[in-house]
Amino acid sequence: MNHSTLFQAIQVGALHLPNRIILAPMTRSRAEAHHVPGALMAEYYAQRASGGLLITEATMAIEGNSAFIAEPGIYSDEQIAGWRLVTDAVHAAGGRIVLQLWHGGRACHPALNDGAIPVAPSAIPITGDEIYTPDGKKPYVTPRALPIDEIADVIVGFRKAAENAKTAGFDGVELHAANGYLLDQFLRDGSNHRTDAYGGSLENRARLLWEIIEAVTPIWGADRIGVRLSPLNPYNSMSDSDPVGLVSHLAAGLDERKIAYLHIMRGPAEKPDLLQPIRENFHGVVIANKKYTPAESESQILAGTIDAVAFGVPYLANPDYPERIAAGAALNEPDYGTFYSTGPKGYTDYPCMDQVSC
Repeated sequence: MNHSTLFQAIQVGALHLPNRIILAPMTRSRAEAHHVPGALMAEYYAQRASGGLLITEATMAIEGNSAFIAEPGIYSDEQIAGWRLVTDAVHAAGGRIVLQLWHGGRACHPALNDGAIPVAPSAIPITGDEIYTPDGKKPYVTPRALPIDEIADVIVGFRKAAENAKTAGFDGVELHAANGYLLDQFLRDGSNHRTDAYGGSLENRARLLWEIIEAVTPIWGADRIGVRLSPLNPYNSMSDSDPVGLVSHLAAGLDERKIAYLHIMRGPAEKPDLLQPIRENFHGVVIANKKYTPAESESQILAGTIDAVAFGVPYLANPDYPERIAAGAALNEPDYGTFYSTGPKGYTDYPCMDQVSC
């Protein structure tokens, strides 16, 4: 199949993308001590710079909210300098890159945060799963509900992280409001049982996201801000009683705020369609994600359902994924055992089509 539509340029807010193939944000746990990005991460992202846009892995906006081992942060001078290595390498390779700003919320663990109890909208733990810590796998703990004054601190933390991202040379930021982390925990009623101004109604549950966007917009401009949503993803014990109503409300609010793009992770096939209510309420660029093939991507872009696609695992295992799509070339098989390990194996050593490391 000819995938020419995937290679059409597109304007995404202030960003001009040469194609519609996006690197999805994927935790890789390769940061150095103190959550500092290093030369290895710079190499990884630069290898993949031929995509229209690179979205980084989830990056701690605020210190003390680690939910993985060796994920990066953006709250220290050392981290800013480390990310500058990454952005300089990507830009030198002709790419564009945005930083995904993230707070783990109840997905964090005391063993990763000097004993600190994680925070969440409500004191409801993640169940049925365990988290990897330096002391082995452990069950998640019950978080403490954020009081109003600490919610204000979260907003300040995201604003500072956005400032740091600009200093680090990024082209924009993506707010991670998906996959059962803090902003998503506020959005969905399965995890948010608050009865104050941040709980109950759709407007109240979205309030934190709106306030963070308001705080970040003067720094970046709305046209360099994206938001990732996943109202159907059950990961991290997440649920919502009305995901279509939720995404419709959020899409309308994001449209009103004129953000650059809405990044949506679709749910299982048997779940309700989210793209129609998004298109009805949001008139900006829609980036879709989760197990799209190039053929399906082409079809949906042509149909006007979406505008671009964020590819995860195949782009991870194929640094030259756009070139392989264009050539109809075979793909490297991903090495799942190295996704969250250390060092270059399964990270920067995947070969390009010429069978040498990119």
